Amino acid sequence: MKKIFVLTGEPSGDKLASEVILQVKTKRTDLEFLSVGGTNLEKLGIRTIFDQKEITYIAFTDIILNFFKIKRKIKDTVNEILKFKPDILFSVDSPDFTLRVAKLVKEKNSKIKTIHFIAPKVWAWREGRVKKMKSFIDHILLLFKFEEEYFNKEKLTNTFVGHPLLDKNNKKNVQIDELLDKKNIISIFPGSRVSEINYHMPILINFVKKMNIKDPNYNFIFHATHKNKELVSHYISNDQIQNIETIYDDKIKTAVLKKSIFAIVKSGTVSLEVCKMSVPSIIIYKMNFINFYLAKFLLNIKFVNMINIINNREVIPELIQSECNADEIFKSVCYFLKKPDLIAKQKEEIKKTLEILTSPSSSSEEASKIILSYIS
Repeated sequence: MKKIFVLTGEPSGDKLASEVILQVKTKRTDLEFLSVGGTNLEKLGIRTIFDQKEITYIAFTDIILNFFKIKRKIKDTVNEILKFKPDILFSVDSPDFTLRVAKLVKEKNSKIKTIHFIAPKVWAWREGRVKKMKSFIDHILLLFKFEEEYFNKEKLTNTFVGHPLLDKNNKKNVQIDELLDKKNIISIFPGSRVSEINYHMPILINFVKKMNIKDPNYNFIFHATHKNKELVSHYISNDQIQNIETIYDDKIKTAVLKKSIFAIVKSGTVSLEVCKMSVPSIIIYKMNFINFYLAKFLLNIKFVNMINIINNREVIPELIQSECNADEIFKSVCYFLKKPDLIAKQKEEIKKTLEILTSPSSSSEEASKIILSYIS
């Protein structure tokens, strides 16, 4: 029986991996799996060798502080993979963990085929990594078409599979619009991590207060996750503003976003979902000054939003760090809301950009084809 080891480092990777493996399992029922995963892979009946939480470290400072713990986990994971003897090691995202594991596995057993999903952002920093990666990665799957040139240059086999959020067959939209009687909705995405919420919520609450002084006829809906809904609600309840609500159900969030006239979005993949819904937006982000200066020093990009990076200009305004304050957000939102031609222009430019980011079928379908080609 052929074997696949699925290697992830955080919940988002677990979700992406599960979508790909679901496609694999529908095409081949004679495969054995083992993983470092989370709840999504477990739902597919795939056992994880340890709790994914033990290696989920996000920020630069977190990685530094947990360096020795991560190192031990890398060693343990490599040993378990070698013991399992898979035909394929399928790693997803979290390069500080997954690629280190893949490198050591390949050194100890070169017969194991290594496929990695979501290329490290070599176009943003450390382009030299590609040279090293080609010695231990057999195939890399890309979210964005423009990434191909970086891997083609070093002759590392790659395939553009597209971004999952932009899949044409993504049927997440739920027709519950009739339940939403609110008008002039401005959707706000403060972030999913505790640190992001703590930085952004006070700023966003002050922004809402400024908007209410100017015009009280808007409704502000904060999009939270199940995990952080209480923290977001806590910030909102402290001020008792009438035209603010928090939602966390994914189906309702999609319907609310569709009805929104504007969105204020924390930098990240959620901005692509907003773009897909054709909702005009601005991007915000604030972090502690150590991580900010580390990022500024290391990153080789002018923008943080993918739409802007691809176009090499600010299609979507970015308010980062010192510019991420209530006054600047207020000015930007007001300026857009009184300029319908500007909103139309942003929507059109985003639509053109998304067309080149969308895969022929779905990212999980395309990725599963690559995996199965190595099994065959």
